[in-house]
Amino acid sequence: MIPADDSVRLLDAVFERMDYTKLYAAYSRYGRIETSPKNLFKVVIYGGMNGRHSSRQIEQSCRRDVNFMYLLGREPAPDHATIARFRSERLAGVIDDLFDQLIGLLAEMGELSLESVFIDGTKLEANANRYSFVWKKTTQKNEVKMQEKMKIELRSWRRNLACGFMSARRSKPRT
Repeated sequence: MIPADDSVRLLDAVFERMDYTKLYAAYSRYGRIETSPKNLFKVVIYGGMNGRHSSRQIEQSCRRDVNFMYLLGREPAPDHATIARFRSERLAGVIDDLFDQLIGLLAEMGELSLESVFIDGTKLEANANRYSFVWKKTTQKNEVKMQEKMKIELRSWRRNLACGFMSARRSKPRT
């Protein structure tokens, strides 16, 4: 029912190659896990990609949408409380690691270009009054500072990705 070139299949293939050791470590070894953390991560990310951010929307999608069911495999749809608890308690400490892996794998597969980074810095003032203005020189000075910070961050990010790709390539057995 899902086309071969659908984004959910690409996402599932990428997620299957990721290392979830840190995510599973966030769970207690006592008790049971209702839905696997890997599948919960898939569902939460896919929900965000499709504009479904609330745990209740994601739960409803898991019960009705074929793509969400595909990501869950044969597991039953998680409850909205399970999704909310997963995001707030389990995912918070490991999200950076998982996103780094996701970006690296997408770049390795040629699905993501690391040549340009776009950041939305839109600022909208809601309650304007006579004291809510910004001097042009102040914005120019802050822009220069922000550009310098971004250059440093991008260098660091590229260096980390390059190191990650090299170590991943060395650890793969040759066929």
